[in-house]
Amino acid sequence: MDQHGCAKNQVDAEIIASKLIDDGFEMADSYDAADFIIVNSCGFIESAKKESLDAVYSIRKAYPKKKIILTGCLAERYAETLKENLPEADGIFGNGDLLLISQFLNSVKKKKHQVLKSEQKGVCCYKRNYFATFKNSAYVKITEGCSNHCSFCAIPVIRGELRSRPVKEVIAEIKSLLKQGFFEINLIGQDLAAYGTGKEDESIFKHSDKSYLSLLLDEISKIKGNFWLRLLYIHPDHFSSDIVESIKKDKRILSYFDIPFQSGDTDIIHLMNRTGSRKKYEALVKNIRKDLGDCVIRTTFMTGFPGETDEAFENTLCFMKAIKPDWSGCFTYSAEDDTPAKGFKNKVPKGIAKKRASILESTQEEITQKKLASRIGKEYDVLIEEVIDGEDDNGYAIARAWFQAPDVDGAFVVRYDKDDKKSVKAVCPGNLVKVKAVRVSGIDIDSVLI
Repeated sequence: MDQHGCAKNQVDAEIIASKLIDDGFEMADSYDAADFIIVNSCGFIESAKKESLDAVYSIRKAYPKKKIILTGCLAERYAETLKENLPEADGIFGNGDLLLISQFLNSVKKKKHQVLKSEQKGVCCYKRNYFATFKNSAYVKITEGCSNHCSFCAIPVIRGELRSRPVKEVIAEIKSLLKQGFFEINLIGQDLAAYGTGKEDESIFKHSDKSYLSLLLDEISKIKGNFWLRLLYIHPDHFSSDIVESIKKDKRILSYFDIPFQSGDTDIIHLMNRTGSRKKYEALVKNIRKDLGDCVIRTTFMTGFPGETDEAFENTLCFMKAIKPDWSGCFTYSAEDDTPAKGFKNKVPKGIAKKRASILESTQEEITQKKLASRIGKEYDVLIEEVIDGEDDNGYAIARAWFQAPDVDGAFVVRYDKDDKKSVKAVCPGNLVKVKAVRVSGIDIDSVLI
């Protein structure tokens, strides 16, 4: 399977693979040995669409006789158009009901260029036996779709309005993963803070004075054992203080917050169909840090949004310097079909948007390096992801501490004596080991095994 896109899309890919395996299909070791090649696509922004389509083109060129199936957000969004204009794909499979994948592949065996799009309803789940993540780290999707309707975002168009999984269902999956030996659980959704607030959720969630996410965290805290629980993506306008209170009660719930502010200019924030402001967002970060002390703020910024003047960009840059996020990503605005922002005036040239993104990225790198420097000399438990055989007497491994999320943040480079049997046994993918941070290397930390 050729995987593209976000963690939510990755969970979909894992469900697809797991269902196929359970239905008698075998996972091939290489494309050469495969009958079907599945390209799980992303359709969020223009560059992601191009990456997914280029993958189809290159795979078709390399394997002209294989059956190629396009799945994921791009397949869901442009199914009929792609049927007519993407002959390289033998099938277009939407992401409404992923459990129909085996039926679809069997139908493609008989007839090419088929399309299957099912209704966007509920949250498609399945007991996964295939994982594309690093060992002992897994994503758990607790919502599907989104009802925020940010003016630049096509997610509601692609995946529909917000739907949430019942608490008992989420708890059962987490317990199952922990029983299988997973240590890190990453909760994902388009907006975790909106958990339980969708129209479809009214029949399964009773009114509460606390946020439903906080109630879920309280239930997770009742699970016994040692694990990390990480929250990924919380809309800043919906962040509830009781989330912090739940985290304060249980150290296993990491003080790590992925809050995509997108802009630090209040006028642009409002044009994005958000209700916050630069002042409110600065206060949010300040209060989180005040309540939790050593915590991590990850965010995302967008440059080139229609109407972003030099002054508006300067406000975003000043906002970044004020909140000093531990980590941040940056991307340039992409005019997406069926979104309000596509019709906005005062377009920003791509060259200017890219230049602004570069300034934010270099500023963030300086902030991150200073943040990491404050961790030198301290000891951390890190989760081993990959072992690398060094050319000298040392062995090396790539690992992450609690303040580093999978795939998006920096890592720990762990040095150990590869002639020491105890160390070699300890430094295995999926194991938690203790290290001492010794120096900053870019956005990574060099460390030694203790």
